[in-house]
Amino acid sequence: MSGNIHVSPSDRQAVVGVIDPDVSTAATYLTAAIDMSLWQSIQAIVLVGTLGSSATIDAKLTQATASGGAYKDVTGKGIVQLTDAGSDSDKQAIINCRAEELDVANDYRYLKLSVTVGTATSDMGAIVMGTDARYQPGTDLTSVDEVVR
Repeated sequence: MSGNIHVSPSDRQAVVGVIDPDVSTAATYLTAAIDMSLWQSIQAIVLVGTLGSSATIDAKLTQATASGGAYKDVTGKGIVQLTDAGSDSDKQAIINCRAEELDVANDYRYLKLSVTVGTATSDMGAIVMGTDARYQPGTDLTSVDEVVR
């Protein structure tokens, strides 16, 4: 076995973005800005419950040079659309991204997960996990109520 067996997964990862699970109307939902200068990588997990009739779910990562700046897509970091017609209710989709996959040459360092519910109200939520904080320990969002080790 490699690695330190005394380090729990929550010591290497933190909740850095969230779209609270809920019944979501047709709209675009975003996490707060995630500063990728603090993390080696992230994993965004989109959770889809019951999709409404003819509903679609799109999810992608977007990036900006400032937390409140104009965001553009991160190349290659979007899911194949989930659809009611495609029997995609009660499914999950995962997007992984390393900090160096952002447009670092142009100083892009902030990231958001964008999830768009199309056509019909659907059950949906998402969580973004930061992995391997550059400055240990990493910090969970203040909305994380409890971590059991």
